Amino acid sequence: MIQVKICGIKTLPDALTAAEAGADLLGFNFYAKSRRFIEARVCAEITYILKRGYPSIQLVGVFVNSSIEEINKIMKLCGLDLAQLHGDEPVEMVSALDGKAFKAFRGVPVDVERFARNASPAFLVDASVEGLYGGSGVTADWNAAAELAKRYPLLLAGGLNQDNVAEAVQHVKPWGVDVASGVEVSPGQKDPDKIKAFVNTVKSTQIEWR
Repeated sequence: MIQVKICGIKTLPDALTAAEAGADLLGFNFYAKSRRFIEARVCAEITYILKRGYPSIQLVGVFVNSSIEEINKIMKLCGLDLAQLHGDEPVEMVSALDGKAFKAFRGVPVDVERFARNASPAFLVDASVEGLYGGSGVTADWNAAAELAKRYPLLLAGGLNQDNVAEAVQHVKPWGVDVASGVEVSPGQKDPDKIKAFVNTVKSTQIEWR
């Protein structure tokens, strides 16, 4: 079944809404310039509760050009399972994080194979928007993503919402989908009804697998 990641979680109510709706992964953004930025201590308070109520959910930290030391520190403090590297990090950084990191691409680079990890997700594909590290609400290149999805378990991001995610899933056939702005009423403020509708749509979408 397609995995669902709700990204840009900033509050406990939003985290619990996503968990109760059936989300498989929750993302917390530690990029200070993002409108969805969350302080590590606040995240730690949220994840402490999540780990006890929903132990199967994977908790993901989103980082943009952070140091390995900072990433490890935040992951330990917040009890995170994975690090999503959404900046300009080299492949060496992915390798240095002991299998817990996956790279997010804005567009599809020619050397994507170098970054693919031997786990799910192998990496994330987002839209390419100049000056932004994700969260743009712009749709990614589904055709390019579909070709990659034939070879790798990828997370598809970029402009997804309850109205287009079924089509995206059927077209790309990804391992999972990632949404932030598509379930918000304003940047960083999640809409419970949109979260529930998004998850339900993904989970009920029929796919003809290869």
